[in-house]
Amino acid sequence: MRAVVQRVTAARVEVEGRTVGAIDRGLVVLVGVAADDGPDDVAYLAAKLPVLRIFPGEKGKEMDRSVTDVAGALLVVSQFTLYGDTRGQRRPSFIAAAPPDRARLLYEDLVRQLRLSGVPVDTGEFQADMQLQLTNDGPVTILLDSRRLF
Repeated sequence: MRAVVQRVTAARVEVEGRTVGAIDRGLVVLVGVAADDGPDDVAYLAAKLPVLRIFPGEKGKEMDRSVTDVAGALLVVSQFTLYGDTRGQRRPSFIAAAPPDRARLLYEDLVRQLRLSGVPVDTGEFQADMQLQLTNDGPVTILLDSRRLF
């Protein structure tokens, strides 16, 4: 699984003009599921996201607190395009992305596990055409990969 994590002061996701998910201070997490991902990949992100220290601390350290520490929230949005491969071509290939039925199961499992961590979690709508509005704080954007490729 891959995630693009953005520290935000506010964010919301809309589908057909209606807000389906919104948070104030916290993290927007765009999640892509690979064809060969499984429970271990979900567990990695579910463990990492609530404790990822990318919020400012009290002693001037820019990245010393987690979303849990600052009583923030998560807005988790499915994003199969994180597995788009454009090497050698102009149109992305998504062959590395999980098929929608498998991706949905793993995405929903990630959301379920994140909710068990105690952090408030809101979501987008799986497989919908979504509009995401956010105010990136910093800006801070971090890439995570369950296979630890980066």
